[in-house]
Formats: sequence, C-alpha cells, structure tokens
Amino acid sequence: MQTDIDPRSLIGRKAFDRNGAKIGTVDEVYLDDATGEPEWAAVRTGLFSRDAFVPLEPSKMVGDSLHIPYDRKLIKDAPDFGVGRHLSPEQELQLYHHYRLDISAPPADSSSSAGDTDFGRIAGADD
Repeated sequence: MQTDIDPRSLIGRKAFDRNGAKIGTVDEVYLDDATGEPEWAAVRTGLFSRDAFVPLEPSKMVGDSLHIPYDRKLIKDAPDFGVGRHLSPEQELQLYHHYRLDISAPPADSSSSAGDTDFGRIAGADD
C-alpha cells in the first residue's frame, strides 16, 4: 500500500473488491507493533454489522476508495475476530492463511515475544 497515506485517513473510506463490487467501509486500521506500518484494516460489511479483516498490502487507494485485490466472497469469509483490540499472533496467522499471503512473521508458536508479531489497532470509526 502507498506508504505516504496516513492510516487514520482510511477510516470511513469505501472499500471495493477486485471486481469493483462494494464491500463496505473501513472501520479500523491495525499497525504492526514492531514496524509501526499499517498492515490490516477492518471493513464493516454491513452484513449483520460484521467486520472483515483485509490486508492493506497489496491493497491500493484509488481516488477516495480502498481497492482490495480479492473477491468479495473471500473477504466476507475472512475470520471474524471482532474489533477494538490487538490481533494476536494466532489470529494474524489465520488471516495470512485465509488470504494465502507469504508469512514473513515468525509462527505463533515460535520463541519470539508476542510483541514481535502483534498487530495493534490505531483508530476506529468510533474514535
């Protein structure tokens, strides 16, 4: 994702899948605790007020919208962890597997501290 974008500016933006179908609205953004880089966004799908976690890399901003290079169904079927708290290393690993992303962080059962792989929430629509 473009690194010059303030992660907080993503809150409230419309999100679309790779075919241009609207998924919902960005509700929260999660930063990697180790690097401070935005890694995940929770998108409010509107379907029973559920948030779907989406990877910000390789997503792109196009105009005022976030375009996620995955099909709507895959996004809506993402694991639901709720919002408003850190993603645990195990939850992050589930998301990596769900989106078939390269796992560059150590596995959750490694000897590294949780802070090395935890993803923290920075802002949400209610903040």
